[in-house]
Amino acid sequence: MTYVFDTSPLSALFRNYYPDIFKSLWAGFNALVTNEKILSTREVLREIEDGSQEALRNWAKVNKHIFPEPTAAEGQFVAKIFSVPHFQNNIEKRKLLRGGRVADPFVIARAAVTGAAVVTMETFKPNASDIPNICKHFEIPCLTLEEFMRSEGWSF
Repeated sequence: MTYVFDTSPLSALFRNYYPDIFKSLWAGFNALVTNEKILSTREVLREIEDGSQEALRNWAKVNKHIFPEPTAAEGQFVAKIFSVPHFQNNIEKRKLLRGGRVADPFVIARAAVTGAAVVTMETFKPNASDIPNICKHFEIPCLTLEEFMRSEGWSF
């Protein structure tokens, strides 16, 4: 399976699973990156550059290839997401007013276009406009970081 990572699980990986201690986890994760099974999008890279921990920023620089610019097809899918009025709430007004980053629709679009599963720390909440709700609406698999690890059969 291929996965499109949101910012939150990447941050959690670096915050909770130190590469120098959880070596087998990182060997598996980096193997998936090398085999192009871990994807993301430029908008996630921008969020990482704007304020993530140094280790994650350094890792993202080395693995910049997994953060490509959105394609035309992905842009069209973002428009499809926002054609659903309820999902327009996904963009926080504060982010827009401050020029903040909005990666969520691009993460979902990349997964939709590539046939991948989204990995996020967000969980489904009834009537929300978060990543899991949008994924459910468009029938895109959506996993938490723990579910991703289970999906890969990892045990440490």
